[in-house]
Amino acid sequence: MKRLDGKSALITGAARGIGRAFAAAYAAEGARVAVADIDIERARSAAGEIGDAAIAVELDVTKQDSIEAAVGQTIDRLGQIDILINNAAVFSAAPIVEITREDYAAVFDVNVTGPLFTLQAVARHMIEQGIKGKIINMASQAGRRGEPLVGVYCASKAAVISLTQSAGLNLIAHGINVNAIAPGVVDGEHWDGVDAFFAKYEGKAPGQKKKEVGDAVPLGRMARAEDLTGMAVFLASKDADYIVAQTYNVDGGNWMS
Repeated sequence: MKRLDGKSALITGAARGIGRAFAAAYAAEGARVAVADIDIERARSAAGEIGDAAIAVELDVTKQDSIEAAVGQTIDRLGQIDILINNAAVFSAAPIVEITREDYAAVFDVNVTGPLFTLQAVARHMIEQGIKGKIINMASQAGRRGEPLVGVYCASKAAVISLTQSAGLNLIAHGINVNAIAPGVVDGEHWDGVDAFFAKYEGKAPGQKKKEVGDAVPLGRMARAEDLTGMAVFLASKDADYIVAQTYNVDGGNWMS
């Protein structure tokens, strides 16, 4: 028997990168998966590559009607939602004196408000149906500390850790476990964008910052998306039934807490 047999999962930001790796890993463990993303065509492509266990759902986590529609479509097509991964996120960087209200609002809208209200919509469904579900939020090592050029993003991920604690303590009364994963530096499209920010503000050559942070990981390299899937499967499984409101570092030793 596979670890997630009979379960249905909704994963946000799942058309590529870490979210797509989670979707593929869940399908391999027996779950049916809704690949939810603002880019519906790319979500359809990812779902098609994953196979019959995956469906594509359009989701913009900054819009409440989109959240409600995506949750409703997932329930209609998969029957229920047993697992949610709040993975969709955006990054920004700037010196403190250059941060704008617009940038702050955009980052918090996706990274904090989106997970809160997606979590809320799924939790309501779980409570109504008596589902002992699992909710996993994606935090970051950036939420464990400040960084000179990454104030808004770091603050947003610190908020995800705090939200995980509060939601976890509240929802466990309904048998719903809420926990989080805090990755370190993960190679892929996301970090290509991060590298460009540092090239701009630190005067580094393209690729230089990425190499530096990879070399600084105690394990000796940046993570690959697949390095995070073991924790995501574990937290969604029966093995994590007694784990509540925790955030797990999966970062090659970058941060100890």
